[in-house]
Amino acid sequence: MHERLLPASPNWYCSRCCDVSCGGLLGVGAKNFIYLIDVSAATCSTQGVLVGHRGLVSGVSFCQDATQSHICASSSGDGVVIFWDTNAKSVLREHASHQSAVSALHWSPLDKNLVVSGDEKGIVMCHRYNTGDTARFFPEPRTIVCLTCSPHTWSTVAVGYKDGMIALIDVSKKGEVTRRLRGHDDDIHSLAWSPLANEDVLNWRADAGDGNASNGVNAGEEKGCYLASGSKDQTVRVWSTATGKGVTTLKLPYLKRRGSAVDPTLKERLWLNVHWPKGRPAQLVSSCFSGELVMWDLTRTGKQKWTLFGSSSEGQNHSRIVFNTAAFTLPDGRELLVSTSLNREVKCWDLADLDCRWTLPTLGGFVYSLAFSPVATGCLALGVGDNMIRVWNTLSTQNQYDARCYWQGIKSKVTALAWHPKREGTLSFGTDDGKVGIYEVFSSKPPQISSTYHKKTVYSLAWGPPLPPMSFGAAEGKASHSLYSCAGEGVILQHNPTQLSGDACDIDKLIRQTNNIKHKLSPHTDLSWKPDGKAVAIGNEDGCIDVYQAPSLKLLCSIQQHHKVINALRWHPDDNAPPELHGLLASGSCNAIVYVHDLRQVLENPPESPLVLTEPYRRLCGHTAKITGLAWSPHHSARLASASYDGTAQVWDVQQEAALSNYRGHVGYLLCVDWSPVDPDVIWTGGKDFTVQEWRVSKQEFTTPPKGKKMVDLKEKAKQKKKNKKTTEASSPGVIGERVTGVTTATNGQEASDEADEDEVCSASSPVPPPASGATQRKTTTVVKSKDKQDSNVLKRKKARSILPLSTSMDHRPKEDLLQDCLTMASIAHAAAPPAGCVAGQGEHVHLGLFSDRAALRRMFHVEEEAHVEGGHVESAVYLRLWSGDLEGALQLAAERGELSDHLVSMAPMAGYAVWRGAVERYVKQLCLQEQHLKAAAHLLSINQVYEAVHLLRSHKLHREAIALAKARLPEDDPVIKELYTSWAVMLEKDGHFSAAAKCYIAVGDSFDAAKVIARKNDVTSLRTAARLASVAGEVTLAQSLALRCAKDLAAARDWITAQEVLASHRSLLVHRLHLSVAELLCASLSFILPGMRGVGHAWASPGEGGILEWARDIWAQQMGVSGADSDAGRSSLNALLLELQSMESPTPTASLPLTQVLLCLSRHVTRGVLSWLLDDGSELAKELWLASAWLREAADFQVSAALFGILANALAVVHCNLDEEARAAADSLRAWAAYHRLYEFWWRRPGNDVISNGLHPEGSPEEETKTSGELDFDASSLLSEAHAACQAERRATEELQERLAAMVALHGRNLAAHGEQDAEAGQQPEEEETFLSLTAKMSKHQQQLTDIPDIIKSNSRPDVAECCLVLLHLGSSVPECLRGNAEDLLRKYGTCRTLQKVSRRFLN
Repeated sequence: MHERLLPASPNWYCSRCCDVSCGGLLGVGAKNFIYLIDVSAATCSTQGVLVGHRGLVSGVSFCQDATQSHICASSSGDGVVIFWDTNAKSVLREHASHQSAVSALHWSPLDKNLVVSGDEKGIVMCHRYNTGDTARFFPEPRTIVCLTCSPHTWSTVAVGYKDGMIALIDVSKKGEVTRRLRGHDDDIHSLAWSPLANEDVLNWRADAGDGNASNGVNAGEEKGCYLASGSKDQTVRVWSTATGKGVTTLKLPYLKRRGSAVDPTLKERLWLNVHWPKGRPAQLVSSCFSGELVMWDLTRTGKQKWTLFGSSSEGQNHSRIVFNTAAFTLPDGRELLVSTSLNREVKCWDLADLDCRWTLPTLGGFVYSLAFSPVATGCLALGVGDNMIRVWNTLSTQNQYDARCYWQGIKSKVTALAWHPKREGTLSFGTDDGKVGIYEVFSSKPPQISSTYHKKTVYSLAWGPPLPPMSFGAAEGKASHSLYSCAGEGVILQHNPTQLSGDACDIDKLIRQTNNIKHKLSPHTDLSWKPDGKAVAIGNEDGCIDVYQAPSLKLLCSIQQHHKVINALRWHPDDNAPPELHGLLASGSCNAIVYVHDLRQVLENPPESPLVLTEPYRRLCGHTAKITGLAWSPHHSARLASASYDGTAQVWDVQQEAALSNYRGHVGYLLCVDWSPVDPDVIWTGGKDFTVQEWRVSKQEFTTPPKGKKMVDLKEKAKQKKKNKKTTEASSPGVIGERVTGVTTATNGQEASDEADEDEVCSASSPVPPPASGATQRKTTTVVKSKDKQDSNVLKRKKARSILPLSTSMDHRPKEDLLQDCLTMASIAHAAAPPAGCVAGQGEHVHLGLFSDRAALRRMFHVEEEAHVEGGHVESAVYLRLWSGDLEGALQLAAERGELSDHLVSMAPMAGYAVWRGAVERYVKQLCLQEQHLKAAAHLLSINQVYEAVHLLRSHKLHREAIALAKARLPEDDPVIKELYTSWAVMLEKDGHFSAAAKCYIAVGDSFDAAKVIARKNDVTSLRTAARLASVAGEVTLAQSLALRCAKDLAAARDWITAQEVLASHRSLLVHRLHLSVAELLCASLSFILPGMRGVGHAWASPGEGGILEWARDIWAQQMGVSGADSDAGRSSLNALLLELQSMESPTPTASLPLTQVLLCLSRHVTRGVLSWLLDDGSELAKELWLASAWLREAADFQVSAALFGILANALAVVHCNLDEEARAAADSLRAWAAYHRLYEFWWRRPGNDVISNGLHPEGSPEEETKTSGELDFDASSLLSEAHAACQAERRATEELQERLAAMVALHGRNLAAHGEQDAEAGQQPEEEETFLSLTAKMSKHQQQLTDIPDIIKSNSRPDVAECCLVLLHLGSSVPECLRGNAEDLLRKYGTCRTLQKVSRRFLN
């Protein structure tokens, strides 16, 4: 499905998270996926991804048997082992035998059916691939870090533990331990067996000091082989498994890099991986401190036994520690090594020359942003959640993955990117912590960071022309472009790129000044500058899109369509696009629909007052979740790509409202999309799965997004599977060696992760293993004790700890020492001077301080206190200070150690007010760290810090409590209260609690915002409530807008009664009541065809006398008080209503709207027509009815169209003859369309009719004229318009010539490609009558004739005259003879195209 792919970063701190099959397929565990990469060619290529694990992948291993080389096994942190078919990318079998996280996994090189795994509790499981059975062993009660199966003896497995021990176990003897290899002091990270099956090649002597390392089991009797181990203690050891002793120890070298010193923290970050190459028994590969790989020569003597990888050129090695290596052999015999590292790179090495063949960069976070440079062609910038920017040269011929990383000065997730439109290499970036900066990517300088930070995540960046006040000043000192950033707090800042150290300015100030806005502006969520820099579109949190004119930022129009947060805005590019597309603006929000708005008229003719647009130019429907990214094609006109939370990317033909291609290669939701600047068929996408994928539009299997809530369904399925797993797995470990046969088989290899909202972690993997426990572990028995049978000694009460433990311990010495203490005490009491070296209360005589003077007692207290603090018993040390009378010191000690308590704070006033206040403040900080915020606020109140207590509660999102406290203790007019309500309202609004947020706004007297918040729910009840609230608050304009939105939604649901009730409360919305009443009448007229169309209607909406005009007039007068034009006041009122209705924007008819929407749109024109009729303007009535009929020609089915055309045509009966030319043409065309539908209805009513499609008789049908009974019951003469027949004939002739020209050009191209230019010319027939030039001349002639036809004929279309002639002739005697004669004449004269000539023979001969 994809062309190129940057995968997620391999997981860290795993012993075997990558492996290579014998066919050169690399499997890498990244997050809970396994990426398959072909490494057998000169460059790597990603082949696919295995999806099915719910936890982080901890191990991957391929079967090395040639017949099963496509099978691999993997393990994860949730205790599951899965077998995969990498060809089909599907799950073969799933074992859920482990009760804890699996930390190690290996497929036996000898037994093609044996897979061994180990977990953190020390359990070793043997899995049989062929039978599905498992066996459980518990050789050691220690944490397993790594294990490896012997390549020489199938039953031998080496296991490395966290405490530094290595155990050799025999799985054929129920996991019996055959050797224990001791010598390492820290974690065993990796194990590797020698490729030779004996120990005769290298004649080593055992290391001195390891004589006791052997277990003593069968020592000196068995024939073994060498085993290498790498440990966190910075050593590589080689062991003899025959003797159980170490034969050599290799200490890692400190490799100082050019221009840098040795990092003292390298030891703490070390992961030591070892690999023993198959064809090199005397050489061993290991990782080093800073990501280097070294090749050890085990036969070399001297200090330097190693050779550094990649020493031929600078920069080949990894820059951070290496976790895994895996080797494979090419068909030509060369051995290659693949390595993964902390620096998020996968490298391939040639072991012959130790040089790097290729490097594959990987990604460690969500891909938030993609941006192609407009200057450096093919340069793609990636903003990733691993705190780095990648710049990828996608057009590089030498390296397909030529990418550079930039991390300096970022230190947070990169959420937005934007290239400078003119300067090469200038890239702006925004981060998760609100930082905005500029990188010069082709230099080594650190980035420039704006001194003005956003408070929240930066959503988008854009370069545009400078706005005031930055546009003021000398021309030579101004930048040609400013940088604009929009962030989560809803603010757009303008940055000066030449002076980022200066303050950025908020453009809201300019918007308020220019447009005289007093109310609060809605928070902004996105912005997009028009390519020519003359206008900017700003998306808001309430779903509104405002378009401003630069540089004054005068508001041109407000687009109110989405009603949810705007996520993406994009203007259509001006380059290579026709002028009519220059004003297209695409927008996406959380409502899953992409709207395209045509703003060309607004931009070319700016209105005096802002317009409100409620109808889009195009609706692009298909996504099932919110839209996250949009990108216009730079190669096609009106071609748009969109990314969505439904996990797919969609390509649209905007003009046709058609879905062209759908890409489903990602796992999880998408966040960004961009079109290739060089290939019109290539699109790039990035998303939650930590990948960037390149794919071709033409190669996609699907054209539309999947139906339904894909991500929600997958999430629920994953949760259900996890729940089923928990209920079926065993509750306790069984007997060691017991066989388990009930293995669970996976049913879905494409399940998503349990956590749909998971975010990046710094390692994108399992965390660093926890430190080993200090307690000594003992081997457990075979059967585990029940938790219910506790030892009775545990229930005994523990003796309280002494507050003087050192003194107490001195009383438990031998009898002689205790007696000597008595003599010492007597000497001190009765002698003039104490014995030499004897000081009571310290040293060896610390316990004597209790029996001496106060100074000695204080010395004893001091020693005991130091012991308590060192042992972590701060409370006892505090008591000693209290006993000494040092209350202030006790409080200070407790505060430093975080051990303050209510008891200590209550005693603090004894030391004075200042001490008590300080103690309370320190205790408050301690309580905050312990998340006891309410208690902390109460203590602040005790020292009269009310404002600080309120701020503390607010800063920890306890808004309700903060408001309650502020209103109880602060003055009613204090601005803090209003600020608390406002901040809480913003938080509630973002969380979707709109009614609670509205209450907050009402509490501070901001009813305007309260109404807007309630309306964001966008259901009928909320809109109606919001309208009533705005009306009560006096916000008349807002109330009318919300009431109109509510009425439109009700009308779309055909609830006419409630819709009229909502509008009736607003007198200024009378014209909309008239409009909805006409729509209801039309729906009632269709009820005999479609019974469900009437909906919840009024009693007066029943068919009455007369036509639609009289019907509407009577209802308006009786129900809505609209009088006729008899009086001047009535005429003036009707004129005002007509002008108001005409000022509303009418959408363009499309074929994708539902029938109710079609009726609402055409009823607007009918309403205008009724008002014109009441004003005795027959010409305007005819024109409006003709405009209404356009919706029927575009969007309605034939039966509905026939009924409505009849209603509209009957309405023309009241039109008098004194019409202008345009109105007369419109009326005639409308009658013609009504006659056209009646003609077909008459034909279909005939018994035994033989249907002709589009006027063409089926081939092979009888040529005799069909006889029928009955005659036409209407006047069909309007169908036979000679002027329209001539126009239609010219158009048919032009289309036919265009097809012939295209066929001639295509034929010439094929001949030219097949035989060359000379053969193509020779192959042309000289006697051919029609040449390219003659056809072109005919085309010009017909086009000129079309131009000469009057516009009134072309603008007032009629049904196909030739088609109507054929139908009339087909009906035979049912048609009057004069009509048939006219039809024959028109058919002979204008039916000149080949198809019509063929069909008309039966009638004209």
